[in-house]
Amino acid sequence: MGQARPSASVENVGGSDYAVMAKEILSVAVFEPHAGKEEECLDAVRELARILAAKQYSRDRLYRDSAEAHRYVLARYWASDSARREALEDPAALRCWARLAELINIIKVYESLEDVEL
Repeated sequence: MGQARPSASVENVGGSDYAVMAKEILSVAVFEPHAGKEEECLDAVRELARILAAKQYSRDRLYRDSAEAHRYVLARYWASDSARREALEDPAALRCWARLAELINIIKVYESLEDVEL
């Protein structure tokens, strides 16, 4: 009997269809925009999410801490480890990351979170 292929569904992310694979890699970043830079920061985060989704590297979800409205949590679901490596070499993505470095204070980054069965 052959190996089962990972299941996939299609989700619209940032205006692009994205195949959601069962073996995604979850990365989480907690950050705060610099004072007076919130709108510019959110524009840059949205632009990066569009670039990564259009090239099917990842899909992103952005959350705001309701107790600390200036703090954001970005959940990035990488399509695969190779997609993550490709994104880290993509010129358009690199420009966005460089722009974000000027706009945010990173509190914590979790590069690869694993599912724990409940």
